[in-house]
Amino acid sequence: MGKGITSREENYSQWYNELVVKADLAENSAVRGSMVIKPYGYAIWEKMQAQLDKMFKETGHENAYFPLFIPKSFFSKEASHVDGFAKECAVVTHYRLKNDPNGKGVIVDEDAKLEEELIVRPTSETIIWSTYKNWIQSYRDLPILVNQWANVVRWEMRTRLFLRTAEFLWQEGHTAHATSDEALAETKQMINIYSEFAEKHMAMPVVIGRKSENERFAGALETFTIEALMQDGKALQSGTSHFLGQNFAKAFDVKFATKEGKEEYVWASSWGVSTRLMGALIMAHSDDKGLVLPPKLAPIQVAIVPIYKGEQQLEEISKKINVLVKDFRAKGISVKYDNRDTHKPGFKFAEYELKGVPVRIAIGPRDMANGTCEVARRDTLTKETVMQYDVVEYIEKLLEEIQENIYNKALNFRNNNIQEVNTFDEFKEAIEKGGFVSAHWDGTKETEIKIKDLTKATLRCIPLENKKEEGECILTGKPSKERVLFAKAY
Repeated sequence: MGKGITSREENYSQWYNELVVKADLAENSAVRGSMVIKPYGYAIWEKMQAQLDKMFKETGHENAYFPLFIPKSFFSKEASHVDGFAKECAVVTHYRLKNDPNGKGVIVDEDAKLEEELIVRPTSETIIWSTYKNWIQSYRDLPILVNQWANVVRWEMRTRLFLRTAEFLWQEGHTAHATSDEALAETKQMINIYSEFAEKHMAMPVVIGRKSENERFAGALETFTIEALMQDGKALQSGTSHFLGQNFAKAFDVKFATKEGKEEYVWASSWGVSTRLMGALIMAHSDDKGLVLPPKLAPIQVAIVPIYKGEQQLEEISKKINVLVKDFRAKGISVKYDNRDTHKPGFKFAEYELKGVPVRIAIGPRDMANGTCEVARRDTLTKETVMQYDVVEYIEKLLEEIQENIYNKALNFRNNNIQEVNTFDEFKEAIEKGGFVSAHWDGTKETEIKIKDLTKATLRCIPLENKKEEGECILTGKPSKERVLFAKAY
């Protein structure tokens, strides 16, 4: 086992925490509930960010940046929004410190009390819609398709690296439209972009669905979600897109003149994914030896380790490897030649296994004589001998194969862990086993809350690709028109 990581079977939570730290992704900081994302972890986030940014821009979105601080009065303008975030808000009350006259360090200067307290943003709808009021007068100003990459603060009591931290990184899109149909089309477009990113880049299968009214974003008329299944059988909400109707436009009085000269409120959407995707990536694919990274998001796709005795052998092997490195880079493949003389090859192999590098190449004196190299795959933990002249093309195809294999493994796991149930007894048994449970529900908030209280299972989503099926609610026996997905979740 990679550097003594606890096994998943033994203690999944401990396995996850140890893996995040030992694979050099992140660590807890001196600030309670906040993390330090280390260079290797940040490199993965940068790859996620770059791909998503490209996808956003291809669909006409532009990046902007809005203030970190939000006047407290803005929050009170949209009632359900303040209800949703009030308990998680960090509040700035003063703008200056001073030395304690009693010599007990630094204290707040009570003469520097803010006239209006500021909220450290938990999300930016309110500050953005107050800004849009200045940007929008006419239908000619619409649509506004803006995204921002930012940090947000939600004062979480129980935190876990990447999955739930008091401060986290994310992107949040905020769009303004002339019609309800346009805003709803935008909301659906963005959840489909998240789904495509999760499946094609993270190699993580997801279910696209609508949230129940109880689980919707605070202030939204409709919330769409992508739900993924982790290897411990728990669900993880991995991205959301919200149809906000005219709620925020009405709260901030954002109107526009239509082509016909009438005045109407603007229609809105917002959507976001966060560094929680890092947690999803780790938990969807990794094993007891460490990370398993899909090649499209791996900071290092190929690591090359020389095996040698003495400077002369290293020099000969390096000449060959330096040519390979250039050839890999010409193909757009990220490669690291690890010629450190401070660590033995065995240590390096274990390190790249732990860090989830998709492909490892070893070249020693015998390989030099035979014109071969040893190629090891991280996903299957298998090795084979490949001719040096063929290795670049071979690995180019192999990286595609690894990406597909990681996705198919996760898809098979997910498909094998969706259970259909028709009674509450079957439901309770299925929830204890883990995975998604497909069941009929009567559509009421009361039933949903009661199921959660009795089983700790939440209604993850009403899948968009649901087949219509008449049935009876598992708890109340009342009529139901379709199945919904429940699971225990992060």
